[in-house]
Amino acid sequence: MTETSQPKNPLHGITLEMIVTQLVSQYGWEELGKRIPIKCFTNDPSIKSSLKFLRQTAWARKKVEELYLQSVSK
Repeated sequence: MTETSQPKNPLHGITLEMIVTQLVSQYGWEELGKRIPIKCFTNDPSIKSSLKFLRQTAWARKKVEELYLQSVSK
């Protein structure tokens, strides 16, 4: 399935960078680290280091995407 054939995918057209930036803006690094306790959020966090980790770690990316979907559906 290509990215262009996912009209019902709620994450369609939203980059991982957009997701992380939105979550940091909404919760801040400290709260984000409490909600998803991974080092890239709790230990000297930055967008760049978080993106690198999340792109390589499927389970963590899934948690971040789930939190993002919860936060935008409120």
